[in-house]
Amino acid sequence: MRKPVLLTFTIGLAVSFVLAQREQPPSTAALAEITARGRLLAEYDGAAWHATDAVQAMKPAAGSVTRFVARKTDRGWSVVFGRFDDQRTRFLIAYEATQGARPEEFSVQAYEPPQADTGFYFTAALAVETVLADFRGEKRPYNIAVLPAGSGQLYVYVVPAQTEYGVFPLGGDVRYLVSPDGSDIVAKRRMHQTIIEFTTPPEMQKVETGYHIAVLDDIPEDTDVFHVLVRTPSVPEWIVTPQYVYRIDPDGTIHYVMTKEGFMKIKDK
Repeated sequence: MRKPVLLTFTIGLAVSFVLAQREQPPSTAALAEITARGRLLAEYDGAAWHATDAVQAMKPAAGSVTRFVARKTDRGWSVVFGRFDDQRTRFLIAYEATQGARPEEFSVQAYEPPQADTGFYFTAALAVETVLADFRGEKRPYNIAVLPAGSGQLYVYVVPAQTEYGVFPLGGDVRYLVSPDGSDIVAKRRMHQTIIEFTTPPEMQKVETGYHIAVLDDIPEDTDVFHVLVRTPSVPEWIVTPQYVYRIDPDGTIHYVMTKEGFMKIKDK
């Protein structure tokens, strides 16, 4: 099971949405950008999962860890665990988990006293706090991921956490674009309206593909790619938007298939 990481949270209330329609399907390059973000999101999730297991095994002192942030480097993923100082001007890193030769392998360095960071990790942790002050979702656990965006800005994703073995949630998620200093929300994108769940079928039942209908926009979302990459079994996902049809392969590659009108004509034959 992909366990919820240390810092999941539960809050209530749904948000409204506005349908975005496009005059034409996105370019191959635009779809590739969505794939790239979705793959990074899946890597972040895996790094947070395994790093959290490694840090929990060290039995952190109460209050020493209230937030974690992951960052991909040339050597792999680094995940730091800590808290803000009393003035909220520094992020105090109590543990740093560094990825090894395998994606699930993490070694942990404990810092006593904690290392004070005012750079990326501080800014990313502050961006998470900024987003949590705005986000409203269902009464269930959520996970958070922070990825770099252009011009020094940050993407902060709020995604429903998996809480049951073999059940993979999709939807009810939001992507925020946050200012370089982590203090302001520049843009907010609701990626899916409601939460649906893909349940791993019994071994005797063969599943060839997944399928869902999207209502908020005419393009796949970063978390659609993430969903395909982390669920089991590993199968493609077909997405029908108000105007278009797409397929996401098990490796996260997105393909534009046809218009929804053409798809419905084939489906109804």
